[in-house]
Amino acid sequence: MDRFDAMQAFARVVEAGSFTRAAETLHMSKTSVTQLVQQLEARLRVKLLNRTTRKLSVTADGAAYYERVVRLLADMDDAETSLSSASALPRGHLRVDVPSPLARMILVPALPAFYARYPDIQLHMGVSDRMVDVIGDNVDCVVRGGEITDRSLMARRVGDLQLGVYAAPPYLELAGTPTHPRELEDTHHRTVGFLWARTGKIFRYVMRLGDERIEVQGRYALSVDDGNAYLAAGLAGLGILWLPDYMAKPHLARGRLVRLFDGWQLDSMPLYVAFPPNRHVSAKLRVFIDWVAELMAQHAPVATRGQLTP
Repeated sequence: MDRFDAMQAFARVVEAGSFTRAAETLHMSKTSVTQLVQQLEARLRVKLLNRTTRKLSVTADGAAYYERVVRLLADMDDAETSLSSASALPRGHLRVDVPSPLARMILVPALPAFYARYPDIQLHMGVSDRMVDVIGDNVDCVVRGGEITDRSLMARRVGDLQLGVYAAPPYLELAGTPTHPRELEDTHHRTVGFLWARTGKIFRYVMRLGDERIEVQGRYALSVDDGNAYLAAGLAGLGILWLPDYMAKPHLARGRLVRLFDGWQLDSMPLYVAFPPNRHVSAKLRVFIDWVAELMAQHAPVATRGQLTP
């Protein structure tokens, strides 16, 4: 038995919650992962996992052992990284998941500069607006807008997205230009609905003008769960949009969008990089987070200094 492989297999089973998912992320067979964990238990003479046909859980001894294994694997990774001069720069695979508009408009165009700095990092970038199981899907970090509700994750605030209300000129030519946000609720006007993966519901936006406050969802004929599709629907004249300014800016410049409701303010949307608390913040993960923060400082700077918080 290779003790390193066995410890790595055990840690992945705990994080993934099943032998099958652990095997997939390790690119091994389920049988091999099962045998490694069984051999580890035999060597330690301790039961690490409780197994039934329907449920897998960690024993008290297994939980304590897992905490030590995670630290040990992280120390081994650091030791290997620091051995040679060629490893002076961060290296290795990094799995991240980011919102589709942010990837298309900001992150991917800036990647040549990232690779110029860190040529030995291989990014596996999931691009979607879906909810990702950070631990179960073996993702090193996710970039997400909105407050982090999962308190089991660590998060660094890397930006604050300023929002505005926009519409395409063809839409306004047909429907007219609304002068008050309330018109979106009780008139012929239509919005494009955005389905938030976290709740599966259409998001409601709070808008303020002086002492007046209104919560707006609007009447929609179409709702989508992808940011790029949401923007495309608005550009096609299918309804009014609430957009981060970085998404609207290039289309404003070309006259493809018009900003509505001058003077009305919307709360900014915080942007976070989140990762598991037991996942070692390796050099490659740290430089990726710092790089995202640098980019967002140019496009949507954080209002207060971002910190790692539980």
